Amino acid sequence: MVPRRRFSRRFAALVAAAVLFFLYHVFSLHSSLNSSRSSSSSSSAGTVDHDHLGEPAPLCPPLPGIEDVLVVMKTGVTEAREKVPIHFKTTLRCIPNYVIYSDFEEEIEGVKIHDVLKSMDSGVKERVSDFDIYNRIVKQGRKGLEQGDFADEANSAIGKPNNPGWKLDKWKFLPMAQEALKYKSNAKWYVFMEADTYISWPTLLTWLAKFDSNKPWYLGTETQIADVIFAHGGSGFMLSRPALEDASDQYTARRAELDNYVDMHWAGDCVLGKVLADAGINLHFTWPILQNSNIGELDEFTTDLYRIPWCYISVAFHHLNSREIEHLWKFEQRRWHDKNKRLLLHSDVFREYIYPDIASLSTRSNWDNLSDEDQPFAQTFEDCRQICEARKTCMQYSWRGGKCYIGSRPRLGSSSPTGDSTSGFLTSRIRELMDKQGICRAPEFGSLS
Repeated sequence: MVPRRRFSRRFAALVAAAVLFFLYHVFSLHSSLNSSRSSSSSSSAGTVDHDHLGEPAPLCPPLPGIEDVLVVMKTGVTEAREKVPIHFKTTLRCIPNYVIYSDFEEEIEGVKIHDVLKSMDSGVKERVSDFDIYNRIVKQGRKGLEQGDFADEANSAIGKPNNPGWKLDKWKFLPMAQEALKYKSNAKWYVFMEADTYISWPTLLTWLAKFDSNKPWYLGTETQIADVIFAHGGSGFMLSRPALEDASDQYTARRAELDNYVDMHWAGDCVLGKVLADAGINLHFTWPILQNSNIGELDEFTTDLYRIPWCYISVAFHHLNSREIEHLWKFEQRRWHDKNKRLLLHSDVFREYIYPDIASLSTRSNWDNLSDEDQPFAQTFEDCRQICEARKTCMQYSWRGGKCYIGSRPRLGSSSPTGDSTSGFLTSRIRELMDKQGICRAPEFGSLS
């Protein structure tokens, strides 16, 4: 029989050991969380507190290689306060290295916005009328802005020649390339985007990892003006460090010549493309990976061009407002958080993002789904619907400006700015088309050489 006192001492020792074990693990967990929070605040790539979108902030998805990337955002004084802030809560929140260049130095939500034109030749800025808005705001700050500076116009074959901010924008590209290299000279990749662009970072990094960053790469959506083929700026474009170094060297050696060339030209992204071509660095074609279209304009079933988008990776979209950027970011967060899906294909965009929106409301007032086949015999919206239903290949229809249009490839479209469009979708046919296209066995990355 064990003496009662001995049993009590043994029991007390066991309890004390259990308490010490518990306290040790509580302390370890507390230290781990503090370490995680500290790491998060310094790198912007860990757990963060509740975000500004009113939801608990999820962890950032794994982004291997992001530490070797500098993200460069281009904006302007007339749009920055409207378009930039959403990126701090979405696309830039998990990016450890980024810089924002504009035509006006200021702070937005505590983030410095750099004047990329600051170091340009003062003679050019005094002589060229494109700099009228710039010289005003340098002297007067935002108080120097005039109502006409915010006037917008539709894009034409030569851009927006009556928009002061747009005319100044072309001057940013070459200084931006040079300043980005100074900002982070040891990056492997420099990713250039605009404030109305959305980029899927896990998809982009998977793609970039397939290229040798020690070689001069210039990746972008192919565009042409005269004899110059270049990357469309709004779609986003990527330069490896050797390519950016060559562009910077060209600008340093030929500054006066290139300033004159920019003055005579109207597109800064074209000027950068010419400088790179002069250095022997030709554009690597990437369509449909980087899109100049927004979500509503996407034609994921097109066969008109040299690639069918369906199984290609989907990295970037353009012409997006803050709400659309937020929705895309949340969409990708849910895919990663709920299903551990990181790579985004065009088929995923249509199947998981566009089609559910189409199916939620098959007929929409004040909506233009961009149907483009004119049907002159239709007299009403109902006539338009019946014509579409009678055509086996018709997927959607739109009564726009008193005329009927049908379409054989589904596109989501957007709200009608004039309010004179009503659109309809034949959702069962769209579903059949989507199912016929099938599941992609492997992602398409395009040419890698």
